[in-house]
Amino acid sequence: MSIWSGKRVALLPGNERLTPLFVIALPIIGGMLSQNILNLVDTAMVGHLGDVALAATGFGGFANYMSIAFILGLSAGVQALSSRRMGEGRESEVAVPLNGGLFLSLVLGVPIAVLIYHSAPWIMSVLTPDAAVAAEATPYLQVRLLAMVAVGMNFSFRGYLSAVQMTRYYLITIVIMHVINVILNWVLIFGNLGFPAYGVVGAAMATSISIVIGTLIYFVIVWRTSHHHGFLHRLPCRKTIWQQFKLSLPNSMQQLLFAAGMVMFLYILGQIGTAEVAAGNVLMTLFLVALLPAMGLGIATSSLVGNALGRKEPADAMRWGWDGSRITTVYGIAVSIILLLFGEPILAIFLNDPETLALAFWPLMITAVILTVDLIGMLLMNALLGAGDTLTPMRISVIGQWVFFLPLAWLVGPVLGYGLLGVWLVQAGYRLVQALLFMRAWHQGGWAKIKL
Repeated sequence: MSIWSGKRVALLPGNERLTPLFVIALPIIGGMLSQNILNLVDTAMVGHLGDVALAATGFGGFANYMSIAFILGLSAGVQALSSRRMGEGRESEVAVPLNGGLFLSLVLGVPIAVLIYHSAPWIMSVLTPDAAVAAEATPYLQVRLLAMVAVGMNFSFRGYLSAVQMTRYYLITIVIMHVINVILNWVLIFGNLGFPAYGVVGAAMATSISIVIGTLIYFVIVWRTSHHHGFLHRLPCRKTIWQQFKLSLPNSMQQLLFAAGMVMFLYILGQIGTAEVAAGNVLMTLFLVALLPAMGLGIATSSLVGNALGRKEPADAMRWGWDGSRITTVYGIAVSIILLLFGEPILAIFLNDPETLALAFWPLMITAVILTVDLIGMLLMNALLGAGDTLTPMRISVIGQWVFFLPLAWLVGPVLGYGLLGVWLVQAGYRLVQALLFMRAWHQGGWAKIKL
């Protein structure tokens, strides 16, 4: 079954299929958008402390993302297994994978956090030559690491809530977390309400505290709504825990290597010039914002694919992948048209220098041209994860990024001197091929034979 088959199909799926997709996807999209708004508020608050503080939170935040990237992959195993159990009608076992995810978050998160906590001064000395920035970024990272276990648990909860189609609780929890974070930022960064002014460290404290509070809220919500699913009744057996770890491991490695690849990409742009780094940052930010709705639809598709496979209906699972792709196609075309028509004024919001804006314009046009296919690829990658095929996305992503894209970007950019435009053309080719490989993997249907 394919969206490009010879049969005539409607532009969008019918309401009976749109409704479950949007019920799961919209709260996730809302939560992701609120995260982006929070990031802007955080940046604005820390910006009052000066350039050193901004740079410190930038380096510290990025190092923290690198640190937690591995543990974020645990949510893929939770979602795939819980959605499969839901489809199988094994009600009392639906939350058992969540129990396993919480256990793995603790077992893996503590040693990783301890190791990186003690390595933080060295990490910052490598990332930035500015001693003043490193001095502030080091404690920032260390405080953020105190919430690593909670981060892993929160993503496990998101995977479970997506699997059981209760993502509204994810949205409620993350909005509460963000409100708490903003309030604590005001108190702890600037020393309001009688508290000391902790500055950059205060921003880290606010974020870590809000994450831990969010974890406690998740525990209460899921206990009240999902006790009958086996939440906290028992851990999976050793064999099941090992299966869940193996299922999550490829996605964890994919997350980690993707984050490392982004570091390398920024380094390559830095070898071309400062203006190229500025333009590249804006271009990546715009792409990530455009990606959010497709990611929400991808997570929804992942759950519905798992449910269908649990019911032993692989044809319906296949159809969910293509239904999600059709919605993503309409969305992607709309965003592409907006970027093609209004790319320059959109860039002008972020870039004041006319030369830097001109540098970013044609790469943005390239992004607009390939965007729809790229977003479909991202959605089908999530569909593969929902089917329990975590190995195929890892292979496609890691090989494409590290074996082809990054070496070619280095050759075309710093070595041959084709600049940002040359690097972006290489990236466009890599993203297109990656998307086509995800489509091919979904169309072949080998994922339907995976037993969970």
